Amino acid sequence: MIGAHTQGFVAPGYERVATTFAENFERFGEVGAACCVYRDGKVVVDVSGGVTSPGGSQPYDRDTLQMVMSSTKGVVAIAAHMLAEEGNLDFDAPVVQYWPEFADAGKAAIPVRWLFSHRAGLPAIDRPLIIDDVYAWNPVAEALAAQRPLWEPNTAHGYHVGTYGWLAGEIIRRITGRSVGQFVAERIAGPLNLDLWIGLPESEESRVAPMIAPPPLPPGAQVDIFTARMFDPTTLLHKAFVNPPLPAPVFNDRAFHAAEIPAANGITNAQSLARMYAACIGAVDGVRLLEPETLAEATRQQSAGEDLVLGYETRFGTGFQLAFPFRPMAGEGSFGHYGMGGSVGFANAARGIAFGYVMNQMLPSGGVDPRTRGLVEAVVSSL
Repeated sequence: MIGAHTQGFVAPGYERVATTFAENFERFGEVGAACCVYRDGKVVVDVSGGVTSPGGSQPYDRDTLQMVMSSTKGVVAIAAHMLAEEGNLDFDAPVVQYWPEFADAGKAAIPVRWLFSHRAGLPAIDRPLIIDDVYAWNPVAEALAAQRPLWEPNTAHGYHVGTYGWLAGEIIRRITGRSVGQFVAERIAGPLNLDLWIGLPESEESRVAPMIAPPPLPPGAQVDIFTARMFDPTTLLHKAFVNPPLPAPVFNDRAFHAAEIPAANGITNAQSLARMYAACIGAVDGVRLLEPETLAEATRQQSAGEDLVLGYETRFGTGFQLAFPFRPMAGEGSFGHYGMGGSVGFANAARGIAFGYVMNQMLPSGGVDPRTRGLVEAVVSSL
């Protein structure tokens, strides 16, 4: 035992990370969570704690699975850059080279890179969709192929909250003949022995901790910018969330977990997130996912400044979030992706670290999550 709520492994010198993790339960209402850190390809922190549901008795341990929302986008980015490294994907080629139907509505000249850097003007879909379309894949891909851009592509950037997954995933499917979930299983999860799925097998469902919605704001508290824009019908963020409609309880449905929704429904744990990112910056048990030259290109800044969808500053490479004020990771040189509610996976090659954090209790997404801010600060201070 490391603390009243937590257990796991902590290498000498990293005790502050474990202390901070335990304090999150007292200070920030953590229910169940896990955190894992790799340094130079080796585990230095692997802690977990709490319970899988409020008031429950089932321990939240290192093997508990959790949906990680948009942290899934980083997994998809790694998959795409693996294809680029092999010469099978050219980010500067037009999308229509791989997906001819995408030429509709004046999109024939859009290169693949703009899809991955949130510059394509396709953060929302006009054609009405239902949840069964999401589960089926093709109806959403077809709607995106027909969709007119909502701003002139490459003149600005705006976070493609849900559409990123179908846009990137369809490119991967057209190139490989496999779904993005199949590709991730075969090329990322399998070689690294990860508990990581986009499209969860039924055999693993009992291991998943349900997502817990953010607690209500206290009277008089100011709503964060993300939530305010999500409920404002004049914003692109609202438009992205209402079509297809995804009521919060659906996130805990078996059908949602089983589908491939590669912007949002990756299911994994902290150790697998950290191990995956560690294999992007070095070899982990003989496996390396991306070579240094590929990683340098993947993390070269493509978009920065005010985000037309989120309404605040964001910063992206090709598929990865880079460090910016609301998503700081471990500062400059970090790359990865946060998920709505608090999860995050990232690496920083200069510091030699890879970090994974998952949890069931979501917090508002419009600011810096105090749980991961404290954990990352503790990691950096331990180096």
